[in-house]
Amino acid sequence: MGHREDLLEGAKRCLLQKGFTRTTARDIVKESGTNLASIGYHYGSKDALLAQAYVELVEDMSVAFDGGAEGGPAGEPGGEPGSLERFTAVWSNIIGTMREPGSLWRLSMEIVAMGDDMPEVRDHLARAQREGARGLVTLFMGGREEDVPEETVDTLGGFYVTLLMGLMVQWSFDRQHAPAADRLAAGLRQVIEAADRR
Repeated sequence: MGHREDLLEGAKRCLLQKGFTRTTARDIVKESGTNLASIGYHYGSKDALLAQAYVELVEDMSVAFDGGAEGGPAGEPGGEPGSLERFTAVWSNIIGTMREPGSLWRLSMEIVAMGDDMPEVRDHLARAQREGARGLVTLFMGGREEDVPEETVDTLGGFYVTLLMGLMVQWSFDRQHAPAADRLAAGLRQVIEAADRR
């Protein structure tokens, strides 16, 4: 690997060990075996490097979102795209990542809380979140990311991201009462039934 990749891998390890605000440029250099000047050369700033490392950590974890569901082949959630079964299977997989000790979602809470203090990082993560919304649409509904219209990213993708962020908060603060996937599906079913009665 070159310095760019070494820095990124070192930054990932630092984020998981120390979090965003406690990680220094010297920590990253020590962990990656590089030098301070290489951070500015390759990423512009320590914060930009950490933001990119965080996005890649989330992307790496998102592989677990579509695998391991009962009833579906490896790498594909159970249920037909768009069905309540698919909804339940995918949320079950996502919630499974929140149950793990030292979960990346705790780091996510730190980053959300400090967003206004770091506009450069916030803007980078906002763009990544939009692409994440596009990926969530295809995960639940099937199809290819490149075929998802912007309006669908804004509506359905935004809906899924909102659920994800809400779950992240609940699983961070109150694991005992945070909803499991079947409770989310039951809630969605109640919303649909109430709307159909109107």
